[in-house]
Amino acid sequence: MNTALWKTGVLGVIITCLCFSQVMGKEYDYINISNPFLNKTPVAVTRFKAFSGHEAEVQDGIRAEQILKDALSFTGYLKVMNPNAFLSDPAETGIQLGQISFRDWTGIGAELLITGGIEESQGQVRLKLRLFDTFNTKLLVGKIYSGKSNQIRQMIHMFCSEISHKLTGNYGVFNSKISFVSTVKGNKEIFICDFDGYNPKQITHHKSISLSPVRSHDGKWMAYVSYAKGKPDIFIKNIKENRGAIVNYDGMNIAPDWMPGQLKLAATLSFSGNQEIYLLTRKGEIIKRITKSWGVNVSPKFSPDGKKIAFTSSRGGNPQIYVQDLASGEVNRVTFTGKYNTSPAWSPDGSKIAYVGIEKNKINIFVISLESGTGVPVQLTTDQGDNEDPTWSPDGSLIAFKSTREGGRERLYVMTAAGTDQRRLLTLKGKQSQPHWSGSSSSQATY
Repeated sequence: MNTALWKTGVLGVIITCLCFSQVMGKEYDYINISNPFLNKTPVAVTRFKAFSGHEAEVQDGIRAEQILKDALSFTGYLKVMNPNAFLSDPAETGIQLGQISFRDWTGIGAELLITGGIEESQGQVRLKLRLFDTFNTKLLVGKIYSGKSNQIRQMIHMFCSEISHKLTGNYGVFNSKISFVSTVKGNKEIFICDFDGYNPKQITHHKSISLSPVRSHDGKWMAYVSYAKGKPDIFIKNIKENRGAIVNYDGMNIAPDWMPGQLKLAATLSFSGNQEIYLLTRKGEIIKRITKSWGVNVSPKFSPDGKKIAFTSSRGGNPQIYVQDLASGEVNRVTFTGKYNTSPAWSPDGSKIAYVGIEKNKINIFVISLESGTGVPVQLTTDQGDNEDPTWSPDGSLIAFKSTREGGRERLYVMTAAGTDQRRLLTLKGKQSQPHWSGSSSSQATY
């Protein structure tokens, strides 16, 4: 067995690849996560085998199993099966290939099987995790992770990233973060949480109104709007270091968005008297003016390749979504259905834009394809309060958004890119809004 070791500098988690010959067989057919008619793939997650059997090890195994199930269920394309249907228990019979009766799993409809083992000693944990294709009786992913007991969640998510890559071709959402606004004692502050709403942390303490958080591509910088100095200014802050800049030109300084791969921002400034979109340096210096049109030009969002920008403009009379090529300056209108459309958000592959549309005093989220040429929007939310602030997950499989469907209070929700599986993202005091999903799905998860 060939092994490869990789160690993260932050967590000190060691991963050993289990490269059995069976892994080199025919690749598992990819799951198309953008398919609106996707049927969830059934996956059986078995009880973790506690190799020593002492209480701490057993409890850590139970916790690891639940974290794994929650993460897989969150994806929207996997269905974690009820263990009451299981015909065998690999925690007793063995978790390795050759110790598993695959008929026990195909017989109950499990297309995928995950087995786990745990060794715990003095706060140090070693996880052995395997993903099997039950119908082809083949090992798809095998990993060993070592770290501290309090790093089990991160280790499980590393394994989930490997599962996602094997099944979909990308590493999924497990290394991503969501920035958002939440009220604290009557004020609005910026928070960050994990992809699934876990571990929310307050980032700002202005005791004022802070809005529109966005993180840079490298995750080190946060840009947001705050009224801390009496009017809307853009604060550019290094998340870990006490440094940054403030964009405080006369008038409004709002709606920042980071350019992909670069520490440059687009933002709406009104110092000229009109709300126009500008390109700024990380220090807030103006590089150039992007829009040159009467009316309001707000909500700039860079395309994934950084070559175009989507924004909301009233240049046609009512707010609509436009796309401008940054090199040529050519502008094309995207939305034609509805009289009020705003808050554009590019899908990670650049093929679609999610946005907010208001019709008959109802606020909902729509998606429009930029490739089909039909310009026909698809409505994702309906008859469940007001729904705003769409933001795509890094792999394009999910959309987070704000909704008032729960008693009129602003809460964060998540749904698949097709609008299915709409559910609450996190439970937190106050009101939550303006989520921004950041992170990469193109490489192995690092924490």
